[in-house]
Amino acid sequence: MKNGIRSCSMLGAAILMVCTGGFAQSPAEALYKAKCQNCHGSDGMTHSGVSQSMKVKPVNDPDVKKLSEPEMIEIVRRGSGRMQPYKGELTDAQIKGAVQYFRSFIK
Repeated sequence: MKNGIRSCSMLGAAILMVCTGGFAQSPAEALYKAKCQNCHGSDGMTHSGVSQSMKVKPVNDPDVKKLSEPEMIEIVRRGSGRMQPYKGELTDAQIKGAVQYFRSFIK
């Protein structure tokens, strides 16, 4: 009887871990949400008051859409306008991941 209860408990825990894993954020998504979302919006559309006051262009703006991934990475590294530079604060891999996540909003 104890073995049956233990087996069911282990099976339940395993199922729970598998199910919650599907909801986990990627590191790039988590970084974007922590560092970029406040100004660039959760979907890149700059709906917030901060975005509006800083005149941040949305992801669908033609000037933004024409930027290549390497150009965006360089902008994040060195900063642009009121955007702070992230070189030295984030690794190259983190910057690339955040840019790729942002670019996923471009339709």
